[in-house]
Amino acid sequence: MTTRLAPGDAAPAFALDDADGARTALEDYRGKNVVVYFYPKAATPGCTTEACDFRDNLSSLAAAGYSVIGVSPDEVADIRAFSDAEGLTFPLLADTDAAVARAWGVWGEKTVGDRTFDGVIRSTFVLDGEGVVQRAEYGVDASGHVARLRAELGV
Repeated sequence: MTTRLAPGDAAPAFALDDADGARTALEDYRGKNVVVYFYPKAATPGCTTEACDFRDNLSSLAAAGYSVIGVSPDEVADIRAFSDAEGLTFPLLADTDAAVARAWGVWGEKTVGDRTFDGVIRSTFVLDGEGVVQRAEYGVDASGHVARLRAELGV
């Protein structure tokens, strides 16, 4: 397991390709509150549930001043297909070497069924406009996560 972030930490910088292959950097969000969430694999049931929940709540989050970014170790083509299939209207970023996942402390051992392997631990972070972590949540459940986050943020 990599070192986890905590409230008050500066979020590690990144610049990754989005679903269209355009470079997106955390610095692009300077001055804005942003929710950065890490998900294990595009188009899987849990990741689809979570992404669609963010999509369906995006307008209320935006009205409260929050942008949303999803990050996974998928290839650009996979996140493009996922974004198109689900009508996602927020950036999904391809962290294909998992360097950003490691820097944010979301890469580690996980067990699915009887398999144990290293991968992305589903996690969500809320950053202020200066890129400082306000909330760091590791190992979140896909179902109900966005509703709980909205309640905690007062959105």
